[in-house]
Amino acid sequence: MSDGPGTSERGLSRRNLLKRGLAIGGTAAAGLAGLRSAAAASAGGDPAITEIQDWNRYLGEGVVTRPYGTPSPFEAHVVRRDVSWLTADATSSVSFTPLHELEGIITPNGLCFERHHAGVAEVPPDEHRLMINGLVDRPLVFTMEDIKRFPRENRVYFLECAANSGMEWRGAQLNGCQFTHGMVHCVMYTGTPLRYLLEEAGVKTAGKWLLAEGADAAAMTRSIPMEKALDDCLVAWKMNGEALRPEQGYPVRLVVPGWEGNMWVKWLRRLEVGDQPWEQREETSKYTDLLANGTARKFTWGMEVKSVITNPSPQAPITHGRGRTVLSGLAWSGNGRIKRVDVSLDGGRNWHAARIDGPSLPMALHRFYYDFDWDGSELLLQSRAMDEEGFVQPTKSALRTVRGENSIYHNNGIQTWHLNAEGGLENVEVS
Repeated sequence: MSDGPGTSERGLSRRNLLKRGLAIGGTAAAGLAGLRSAAAASAGGDPAITEIQDWNRYLGEGVVTRPYGTPSPFEAHVVRRDVSWLTADATSSVSFTPLHELEGIITPNGLCFERHHAGVAEVPPDEHRLMINGLVDRPLVFTMEDIKRFPRENRVYFLECAANSGMEWRGAQLNGCQFTHGMVHCVMYTGTPLRYLLEEAGVKTAGKWLLAEGADAAAMTRSIPMEKALDDCLVAWKMNGEALRPEQGYPVRLVVPGWEGNMWVKWLRRLEVGDQPWEQREETSKYTDLLANGTARKFTWGMEVKSVITNPSPQAPITHGRGRTVLSGLAWSGNGRIKRVDVSLDGGRNWHAARIDGPSLPMALHRFYYDFDWDGSELLLQSRAMDEEGFVQPTKSALRTVRGENSIYHNNGIQTWHLNAEGGLENVEVS
């Protein structure tokens, strides 16, 4: 096992951890008894119960004091964060979703990760236009009002940047699931199926590809096979019931379910139908997978089966001490639904079935739990997901054997957190 930067333990090995023993259940009753005794003791004289507090004494704010609701000030730490050294400029950078602070499968709009290539475009909706041209019978230009007159659908999908976990290809680097896996979110999109707009324009028989272009200063463009465009893509203007945020492509964006986030073109302004891919910068020099022999895999759109334990994790240590512990995490796959998630407490030597809770939707996040009693032993926490197509999340070693260490994109390898006796966690790898 190779330790990530800042790891305090030296000479740590899986064998040593296993010799110390791993408590994995069987003492739930003892853990519950401890919780009850602590609660009983505090109930006798806890000032939080026995004394009147300020919020019991005084009137609070009235309605519409905050016309748009905001989180409690006690949750001010739950924010997107960046890593300043990742890029030369913030206008072409990324912020990360605080996965360790969230529950369920839906990401709040204000916490969805950002990825920009030329900063956030501020586009007035009444001045925005969407054009369809190329190999079509009728070149068309739509206003936002035009688009909203087509039949609309509501769909829950995850969106993951192809570079999510990219810094981990050569070993443990970033200490926290917000930074290792935080370029993913999951929301409900409202929009019209792309096929309705294409049918309105009339795609010619020779039209096999679609070029999607954004209105930002980067003029982001990606080639999309017509089969995908006509299948499940949306032209969306709402997320989680409200208008897209500017950083998420307001007033309209493309939704390409299960495929890498770079293809979900924001501030969507043009769709050109052609007979072959355009070979744009973002699908040749970027967003390709460089292999060990120097060749690159191209058009690797799909996001493979993946999972991560969000709690406990380096940014969410165990603070309650020994006893009952709830392990929580997320799993997803661009192939469809998650069928099963297993959890290991000993670095992959033994696996235990986790409980998937909440909605199980195709190409959406899935929430999983594993409850156990922790006795203070050092553990190596891992999760491994399987999707409905039978694909199983690989180890990082297995992934590198096939693809080498030159890539940045599509790292879906199993993540390991080392839990120490004090409840702190580090990003490590198990060899």
